[in-house]
Amino acid sequence: MVQQKKEGNIVAIIVMIFLFGMISFVTNLASPMGDILTNKFEVANWVGTLGVFANFIAYAVMGYPAGNLLQKYGYKKTALIAIAIGFIGVGIQTISGFIQTNTAMYVYLLGAFVAGFSMCLLNTVVNPMLNSLGGGGNKGNQLIQLGGSFNSLCGTAVIFLTGILIPQGIKNAQISDVAPLMYAALIIFAFAFVVILLSTIPEKQKEQKQAVAAPSQYSALSFRHFVLGAVAIFIYVGVEVGVPNVLQKWLQNPDLKLITEDTEAIAGSVAATYWFLMLVGRLVGAAIGSKVSAKSMLSVASVAGLVLTLAAIFTSTTTVVSMPVFKKIIPFFGVASVPLNAVFLAMVGLCTSVMWGGIFNLAVEGLGKYTEKASGIFMVLVCGGGILPVLQNAIVDWRGGIGYQASYWVIVVGLAYLLFYALVGSKNVNKDIPVE
Repeated sequence: MVQQKKEGNIVAIIVMIFLFGMISFVTNLASPMGDILTNKFEVANWVGTLGVFANFIAYAVMGYPAGNLLQKYGYKKTALIAIAIGFIGVGIQTISGFIQTNTAMYVYLLGAFVAGFSMCLLNTVVNPMLNSLGGGGNKGNQLIQLGGSFNSLCGTAVIFLTGILIPQGIKNAQISDVAPLMYAALIIFAFAFVVILLSTIPEKQKEQKQAVAAPSQYSALSFRHFVLGAVAIFIYVGVEVGVPNVLQKWLQNPDLKLITEDTEAIAGSVAATYWFLMLVGRLVGAAIGSKVSAKSMLSVASVAGLVLTLAAIFTSTTTVVSMPVFKKIIPFFGVASVPLNAVFLAMVGLCTSVMWGGIFNLAVEGLGKYTEKASGIFMVLVCGGGILPVLQNAIVDWRGGIGYQASYWVIVVGLAYLLFYALVGSKNVNKDIPVE
């Protein structure tokens, strides 16, 4: 019986790690799909970014309720609800590929919004669920790190694969071109639902409180460093998503001719390099996390990100370097000439990789009993990943559709704020508030 339970947990762990990857897979799919629709219906760049916006704005709606749902129904039921919603969301997006009128855009946006609900729920469930399946402690943390690495790997894969699957250039692309990725997501969701349904998931024991404590006059929002940290999370997710989102659009813009051959595949490879470097950065961050403070890590990452982004803004696009990339033509892997600016922006992935953990740790430091509610507020502010990229793309349009480099001033301002938070804003100045 114990052996069966152990084997069941192993299967559940594998499925949850796959779901960890699906969060990144489905989220990052919104960007190239938006590019396809932008060109198909000849709409502005910022309109094409509405898919990303819809996906992340769902966090603002569902972020706080997700925590309550988890508390009420537990890991298993909440995970099943999240998977079912994800299947529906991706299914709606897939259907949009078969519609030839402008209605396809609205159907796709609906699917992206529904999928966003699922991603929010999965984010709320997967981390504590993996920790529980691992038995907590070091093993639980190890599983979470493994899940985070797979998350980055899937983010890399989806950007690369969309570049490979678009056969005739972005201007002639159809949603049906990336249908294989949609079908793969649907199959994984369906498989995960069945496995989780049949698995025994350990749940936290609910504590029975003998007396109801008087409501506190304080909350997580009473702490200055948490409020500034919540803003930092909003900005961070926007930076993390905005850098590769605009980068891929920029490189495959045929009017700019930054890449002259195999444009979509090479642009996808460069953008995928950003996510791959996030994977590398997370692995390094996990290795040195016990020796380097969150404040130091966030400070260094913010400064490095600022330097790289400013270099990308001021470097001429005529300066090119050779970079290893994947291609659609045999031998499928080789070296291509890409603007040095693009390399700088891809390297920002190393910086953003360690920021979430650093910001979260600094923001909840000293919150005590308010930590759980603080986590719910954090999840709401993940919606920054949909808002800042829209702002960036609006700047691109404002500059006549070519203001890609100018749009990265949004990233500069965001990184400057994160540096301020690391050095000044993260200090707990409300230590007089009781937290027990």
